[in-house]
Amino acid sequence: MKDRPGPVLITGCSSGIGHHVAHGLRQRGWPVIASARRDDDVARLRAEGLEAVRLDLDAPDSVQQGFDEALQLTGGRLYGLFNNGAWGLPGAVEDLSREALLAQLQTNLLGWHQLTCLAIPVMRAAGRGRIIHNSSVLGLVAMPFRGAYNCSKFALEGLADTLRLELHGSGIHVSLIEPGPIRSRFRANAEAAYRRWIDAEHSVHRAAYQAMERRLKKEGDAAPFTLPPEAVLKKVLHALNSPHPRPRYAVTIPTHAFALLRRLLPTRALDALLRRASGGGAR
Repeated sequence: MKDRPGPVLITGCSSGIGHHVAHGLRQRGWPVIASARRDDDVARLRAEGLEAVRLDLDAPDSVQQGFDEALQLTGGRLYGLFNNGAWGLPGAVEDLSREALLAQLQTNLLGWHQLTCLAIPVMRAAGRGRIIHNSSVLGLVAMPFRGAYNCSKFALEGLADTLRLELHGSGIHVSLIEPGPIRSRFRANAEAAYRRWIDAEHSVHRAAYQAMERRLKKEGDAAPFTLPPEAVLKKVLHALNSPHPRPRYAVTIPTHAFALLRRLLPTRALDALLRRASGGGAR
């Protein structure tokens, strides 16, 4: 499909992947509706030349209102939805309160689910559409001290796989993009979440948290094989353009490697590798 068949709604466009993909699609002639949760970010996106709406994934009323405003801008049409807005909460599973885990899931899963369910009838009426979820290598394998984020991405993968089966034959395709490390504000946002939700001083994992804090504060790339957000844009373009989009798109060497190792290694061997890769919270 080279005719750019309709508008694409993107969440989490204030920075990082969402911001880059929104501008990248617009530069290639796609009608784009960018969204962000803060009014000042929405104003900035509009000043950059993008159509933009306020959409806070944590608030059901805001999701509904943002979606309605997006449809007003597109004349009721929607071809693509790129669910991208997300954050990560570092911390050991035993240090996650129920409220902390709910906060992670509200943004990374439940808001995406609500928005997806709003988009499907519009796409179904048109007889075609593309739902693209920005997942993670941590939706394939788990790593220590990332339990909340692992949980949100594993749940997303299961929900997306089920939806793909249910939408077969509808003309609506569901794709998962699974990046490893990508340059963005992810670490800065993760540190803020960690400070808010984790009581590191009274945790048995205090030493690991000290190593993790150093990683979160590190300038530049914190992990090997980090790629720019352009790597994700390329996969989004394929998922939008291809007559047969892939169910999954791996991005970065770690995702390809861990996807293979998950199939080949026994669970205990994979666990040992993942513990080593995490560096006790340092990586």
